[in-house]
Amino acid sequence: MAGSWATFGVDLHIDVARTGSGLRRGLTDALREAVRGGRLAPGTRLPSSRSLAGDLGVARNTVADAYADLVAEGWLTARQGSGTRVARRTVPVPASAARRPRAPEGPAYDFVPGTPDLASFPRAEWLKATRRALTAAPNDAFGYGDPRGRVELRTALAGYLARARGVRADPEHLLICSGFVHGLMLLGEVLRQRGARTLAVESYGLDVHRRLIDRAGLESVPLPFDELGTRTDVLTERGKGGGTGSDKDAGAGGAEAGAVGAVLLTPAHQFPMGVPLHPDRRAGVVDWARRTGGLILEDDYDGEFRYDRQPVGALQGLDPDRVVYFGTASKSLAPGLRLGWLVLPPDLAAEVVAAKGGADWSCGVLDQLTLAEFITSGAYDRHVRASRLRYRRRRDQLVSALADRAPSVTATGIAAGFHAVLRLPPGTERSVVRTAAWHGLADYRHPAATTPPVDALVVGYGTPSDSGWPAALETLCAALS
Repeated sequence: MAGSWATFGVDLHIDVARTGSGLRRGLTDALREAVRGGRLAPGTRLPSSRSLAGDLGVARNTVADAYADLVAEGWLTARQGSGTRVARRTVPVPASAARRPRAPEGPAYDFVPGTPDLASFPRAEWLKATRRALTAAPNDAFGYGDPRGRVELRTALAGYLARARGVRADPEHLLICSGFVHGLMLLGEVLRQRGARTLAVESYGLDVHRRLIDRAGLESVPLPFDELGTRTDVLTERGKGGGTGSDKDAGAGGAEAGAVGAVLLTPAHQFPMGVPLHPDRRAGVVDWARRTGGLILEDDYDGEFRYDRQPVGALQGLDPDRVVYFGTASKSLAPGLRLGWLVLPPDLAAEVVAAKGGADWSCGVLDQLTLAEFITSGAYDRHVRASRLRYRRRRDQLVSALADRAPSVTATGIAAGFHAVLRLPPGTERSVVRTAAWHGLADYRHPAATTPPVDALVVGYGTPSDSGWPAALETLCAALS
């Protein structure tokens, strides 16, 4: 006969034989098999004998005796105050497995660009904000919800972005998403529905973004790049039309195959090159969007982390009607939160909301409420300021160490963010990347880019923890020297 019960949140189905050798023996065998087969993991706490007996409809002594048998055999442990648990035991390794060669270990230190120091996540402050948010949340907050996201978070973000990034945001036109990729998927769908065929991108960027653009049915074409940043002036000089529904040729450095309906930029701190977009080019691309009806997709991925001068304000502030502003908590807090936001032009908002769906299925309401509380309480500002100091200190240490240990390597693009482009002697990138398993600049270059290639590494100095950073820096310098 089969019985089912819940063991402290773990659902377990078990067959208990009630004939032949007796109920106690059947229960003992069933529990032993559940442990042996892995359905009850080591450390799992079992129900009390009274609770389990009630669930199975048997005498309490039957369960207690079965537990005692399995404790004696070593399958379970029983301690005063901690209940009965599945024993932790060493699983023998088969001889055949022991003879297999071990796989090579990964790199000792992680220099992935664009990832913050996850060890510095403000756990205590986040927990306090969660408690306050949960206490104050109305009952209807736990329903399916507005597809734009919780109004508390949209309101908090509108105020913060206006103050810290110069974004002109109305909570009604702000949409919460699960990160930049999710936002780009939504915009790609809307652009395609509007009739766009081509999306201009920067010569250097993430290939995952280009794949998403292709998947949306749009062609990504690269704009040239120089010391002043992305050549948005190419759009202005050659563009004779465009917009999201035009068939005219935009001529954006290879975009002759179709009109450019939008351009994706990282204007505050180009990723990964680290150059801010020149003011003339900022004004020029906004003029292009106004004249052609095109859209600018602004990825402000690390705009809060500026070190050597005042932060470069968001491009969106120049024309909220032509710029879609993308922001996330991935760099300021942690990518695992899966929280991002779009500030949308009023005439685009309804279409993007429709593309997301009829309910907010992608972003957990508790995290949204917690982030709203985190921002309004001032904890977010305090965390960003502390992180800014930490990353600036690491940046300075990196520059100093390279000057001492590897003078032929120059760190560039370091006025903001927490990654650096390390310029290498010509012809050395491939060998260094192969030896150290790091990311070369070639990994970020658009396949169709006409910009001359440069030998360089893209190194993130935000990823190591504070305790691991000195050894990580030493390892990096040793490899480069």
